[in-house]
Amino acid sequence: MANSTTQGAINPTHVVVAPFPAKTRQAASIVNGTRTEVLSLFLSDKIIVTIIQNGRLAQWIHVPLESSYSTFADQALPSNDEGGGLLPMTHLTPTTVLGGTGSSERETLAQLYAAQIASAIAVRNPEETRMLVLGLGLQKVDLERETYFDIMDLVAKCL
Repeated sequence: MANSTTQGAINPTHVVVAPFPAKTRQAASIVNGTRTEVLSLFLSDKIIVTIIQNGRLAQWIHVPLESSYSTFADQALPSNDEGGGLLPMTHLTPTTVLGGTGSSERETLAQLYAAQIASAIAVRNPEETRMLVLGLGLQKVDLERETYFDIMDLVAKCL
């Protein structure tokens, strides 16, 4: 009988203790005439960031934040202190999981946002190993520099 009570027990070494509710942050603004909302959700195994314009959410991208590769990959790169860290880290590889079947410009822009957000997370915490999941719902493909920076400023407020 003593054996039957331990048979269904959970092994405490495999339990991940995470605060509940998960930490969230959000910010909103008008970017180039379009209402833009950013929400971040910090789970025990993922960091989820959504960028939504006019209620639209059409594409999902994930980026593994494997810090073991960052040290190796960034050793070969020159310091970009003059540029203020504007280039994403080269070892971060965004992959579209859902959506993204539109134009190549839309796909490229989404990959750029994902790599840049992942880089911002990795710079803030080089030991971060959770996966970034980016939900993107841009109303239109806007390649203007000011739009890009306005959206990244909103994201920075949520990280």
